[in-house]
This record gives sequence, C-alpha cells and structure tokens, in this order.
Amino acid sequence: MSFNQLGLSEALLKAISKKGYTTPSPIQIKAIPPILEGKDILASAQTGTGKTAGFTLPLLQLLSQGQTLRQRPVRALVLTPTRELAAQVYENVKEYSVFLDLRSAVIFGGVNQNSQVAHLRQGVDVLVATPGRLIDLHSQGVLSLSKIEILVLDEADRMLDMGFLRDIERIMKMMPAKRQNLMFSATFSHDIKKLAQGILNHPVQVEATPENTTVEAISQKVFRVAKGLKTGLIIKLIAEGNWKQVLVFTRTKHGANKLCEKMVQAGITAAAIHGNKSQGARTKALSGFKHGDVRVLVATDIAARGLDIPLLPHVINFELPNIPEDYIHRIGRTGRAGARGEALSLVSADETTFLRDIEKLVGMRFPVEIIEGFEPDPNASTEPEKRQQRTGGNRSRNNAAPKNAGGDSSRRRNNKSRRN
Repeated sequence: MSFNQLGLSEALLKAISKKGYTTPSPIQIKAIPPILEGKDILASAQTGTGKTAGFTLPLLQLLSQGQTLRQRPVRALVLTPTRELAAQVYENVKEYSVFLDLRSAVIFGGVNQNSQVAHLRQGVDVLVATPGRLIDLHSQGVLSLSKIEILVLDEADRMLDMGFLRDIERIMKMMPAKRQNLMFSATFSHDIKKLAQGILNHPVQVEATPENTTVEAISQKVFRVAKGLKTGLIIKLIAEGNWKQVLVFTRTKHGANKLCEKMVQAGITAAAIHGNKSQGARTKALSGFKHGDVRVLVATDIAARGLDIPLLPHVINFELPNIPEDYIHRIGRTGRAGARGEALSLVSADETTFLRDIEKLVGMRFPVEIIEGFEPDPNASTEPEKRQQRTGGNRSRNNAAPKNAGGDSSRRRNNKSRRN
C-alpha cells in the first residue's frame, strides 16, 4: 500500500514525499483511515513504528478541511509525558504541515515560558504540550482549550507511570465534551484500558504489533555479572567492540551520573541525560550523541522516552528496569525502520526476578553469556530491590525536571508531576 491509498490530501502527500517516505507503516495503515472518518481510536504501537505520523497526518488533514477561525484558537491538543517527546512530535507537525495553512506550537517546562506565551498569543491551531506547563499557562489565562476538536494522548502508559492521571483528568474538564480522542500506548495494560473507558467514545482498537512483544529486528542477550563488576564490563564491551553510538539505561539519576563519569575516565566520550539536568544540558547531550561527538548516552527511563535517534545500533541495560514493560520501551530505541539492532542487559543476582518477569512478558528466554573476569557472584543474594508498582499514582515524579524558570515555580510546589 502507498500513502496515496490512505485518503490523504495532496498537500500532505507532498510533505510526505519531501521527507522521503513512500510506504506507510502498519500502524499508519491501520490508524489513519478511522481517524479520517472521525472515530476515536485506542492504538497499541511500540516506539519506532511510525505512530507519530499515524496521528499527525490525519489530524492535520481534518483541521485543514475545517474552517480556519480568525483568532486561531487551539483546535487540536497533543499531550505527551516528556519534553523530548513533545519536541519530537512538534517537529513532525511542522514538517507535515509545511504546505498547509496551519500554525503549531509546543510548550513544556524546564525553560522560560515567555517565548512560549508569545507564540501562543499569535494564534495556534495545533498545540503539543506536557501536562504541567499546559495547566500552568491555562491557569494564567494564556490559553484556552474550549475550542478543542481533537485530543491525542501520546504514550499514555508513560503518562500513568509518571503520575499524570489527576492532571489528565483536570485537562479533560478544560475541553468541550464533544471531540475526537486518539490514545496511543505501547501496551494495553489494565490501567490504560480503564483510562480509555473514561475518555474514548466507542473507539476503534488497532495494534501495530502483538500486545507486549518486542521488535523482531532486535538481537537480545544477557550478560550475567557480579554487581560490582558491571562498570568494568560495560566499558570493556564498548571499547573492544569499538561501538560508536550506544544508549545505556540506569534506574536512577545518581547511577547515570556515576557511570558517565567512569566512562569519561576510561576515555569514552559520554553524557548523562535525566530529570535533574536542565533542558539546555539535555538538548546539548542529545545533539552531541546524534552527531557522533558523544559515543555513549547514559539515561534514565523517563528522560529517554521520546528520544528520536535514527538507526541506533546498541542499547545496553546497565540495570534492568523493575517494571517489565519498561524493558520494551528501552530496547525499542534500536531496530527501527527495518534496521537491525542489539539490546544487551547486564544482570546481577539481585535482578534475577526482574529478568524472569521480562522474559515472561516478551515470551522468550534470552541467551546468556558470561565473560571471563566478570563472572557473577555465586554468593550474592537473589532478593530483588523493592520494586515500584505500575499505577497512576506518584511513581517517577521525583524524576521530573527542576523547577521551571519564568516565575511559575511557586505554583508547582504541591504537584511535582507538573515539572515536565
């Protein structure tokens, strides 16, 4: 199938061609037609499947077919969990709307709000936002959601993980009840289905891949290793393999900083990216990584969500996530657009339970390798660290960004989740 067969306008087909795309991905084939018909959808799509274009293209077409209002109130809202994902979605919106008379903007925390406010006051058709800054600017009277026609919840599962449920419920009350709703999630968990029931109206359910499975193009392997030897092993693998672009995941911000320092000391250029880093530092680290100036990007789960890094060859789990679904999100950074990818996990004794949970989720046993000199500790406890539960509560709020510049920090003291 070609994009011409999906019912998209000439202006959008021209923009797609300009980006060099010729064939739609499975999620685009399944999602675009029902969205163009005005239906609500609940879509399961992993990172790297083309889901952003799957909702951006039909959203832009629907708006372009409607009447352009003189004041250009916000008619479509795309809600994302992180700044990086918001910025990525915004870039896609701009690229696909280049031949349309539509204006777009992105707002998120961690930066001064003044330029965002100025942009909004010029009139915006499509707004991409993180929950905290959206609520802040709405409460200041800077923007209104009373004319919203289309709502997109992107990576809704991560929204719940980060404790945004109450913010989502609050934002729903700011919009008209009659609107089209599009929800995208990597998994169809119980919490996601419950959230969907309260937002979506007779949705069409689409899946790009079987529920809770990993991308087939990714080679996955486990290295059993003593906890204290992990740093030496990862440095050995990267140095001896002469790997040039490696994304490494840690569970904590402190762990990311510490590992990054050790790599730099070993002569490997590395940068850390997490919630305590300023937006400027995060952007600089990502830019250096993309352009090859930085070989290793060490990240926490939340900071890495939404990173758009094409053809990333290696992902390493320095520590396994204690939420099994997060493993899928992590390794989905590689093996994109049909390319091969490699996902390696360094597993110590105390992560054995995490490993079994992940293998059960993805339905496979990973091949195991032990490197001489980096053997696992036979006397180490296999008792796992206290795991966090996947709920819509306060999980991960402490990984949010520092208080925003722009004089709105006092408004955030009682709601840490808004720092994104």
